[in-house]
Amino acid sequence: MYYRKPYYYDEFACIAGKCPDTCCAGWQILIDEKSLEHYGNIKGKFGIRLLNSIDWAEGAFEQYRGRCSFLNEENLCDIYKELGAEALCDTCRNYPRHMEEYEGIREFSLSLSCPVAAETILGSREKLQLIETEDDLEETEDFEDFDFLLFGRLEEVRSLLFKTVQDREIAIEERMALVLKLADCMQKSLENGELFETDFEKCLEIFYQDQQACSCGAGEPGQEKAPLGVRYRQMCFMLEDFQKLEVLRKEWTELLAETRKQLYARGDQEYYDIRERFIAFLDSRREEWNQYGEQLMMFFLYTYFCGAVYDDCIYSKAVLSVFAVSWIQEILCAVWCEKGDISFADVVQTAYRCAREIEHSDENLNLLEELFESSPVYEQESLTRCILEKGGKR
Repeated sequence: MYYRKPYYYDEFACIAGKCPDTCCAGWQILIDEKSLEHYGNIKGKFGIRLLNSIDWAEGAFEQYRGRCSFLNEENLCDIYKELGAEALCDTCRNYPRHMEEYEGIREFSLSLSCPVAAETILGSREKLQLIETEDDLEETEDFEDFDFLLFGRLEEVRSLLFKTVQDREIAIEERMALVLKLADCMQKSLENGELFETDFEKCLEIFYQDQQACSCGAGEPGQEKAPLGVRYRQMCFMLEDFQKLEVLRKEWTELLAETRKQLYARGDQEYYDIRERFIAFLDSRREEWNQYGEQLMMFFLYTYFCGAVYDDCIYSKAVLSVFAVSWIQEILCAVWCEKGDISFADVVQTAYRCAREIEHSDENLNLLEELFESSPVYEQESLTRCILEKGGKR
């Protein structure tokens, strides 16, 4: 069996009650069968509490006011307190450690939804390095019809995407545009039956050249430049999509409402005036924002891109990374409007709040993928124009 993990994976340590948030609220916590059986055999007062505080049909902890029934007022776990760490269910024991499973390989990551993990991910100035190990364990799970050839191709292209995202010679927005272009190319190659004939490394070289030419003002003869003013309309459409998701935390609804109020409520020209000033602010801290954007893109691509082996949805996996990074930046723009500045703590908090709403609901992940595949807002050319548009005054 092969294993892959970020270089900082083993350094993670939960800070328990010192955490600025809690992982025991806002979403359903499922309990593995072994732990359920153990909880059912506990005697005494705490056994009665377990009996009454678990949804045994769903195999999940009951929630009260959005909090796990065993989360006490100090944001600590009463199961841990009463029964010890060994009594925690798999979900509670492992979080924020996350694993993606493929035949013969396991990829481990830390969930961005954890404040401590988010601080580790965003605070890293090094390029993400993945550690690979191997042991003699044999596969026990049945991966029926697993497509090894497709998975190998996905790994190859993901390596090219990593190379692109970590190219610190260009701004993060340009790297995001290249990621969309390469993923779209791979998706079309798959659909056209040309996946193994396409030289994606050569394609990437061409995309770099084309993007450099566009950034210098050049273009195809007779080709019109993309109109300004598309970003406001597209971000409003995307906000509507964001608000279709299952809400896991009440404060998330409030955060989106505040973002709408700060950025979109007064019309497109006001939005572009704000954005022009915000871009100037980002440019004054360009190295920092490029660093944050790079680490976020690497997180989402590493965690989700190769999952396309199970559903063939390659492009939508890349869109997820761009969508998340774009909205983290957009929400931070609203924070900047209110505070006049953005701290590292603001970036971390916005990132883990956003990730919680996306990562911790299969319903939300599936709905987003459906939208990415069906809505023209997320088509490669439209989304690229939205990302690269800066001032947008008309």
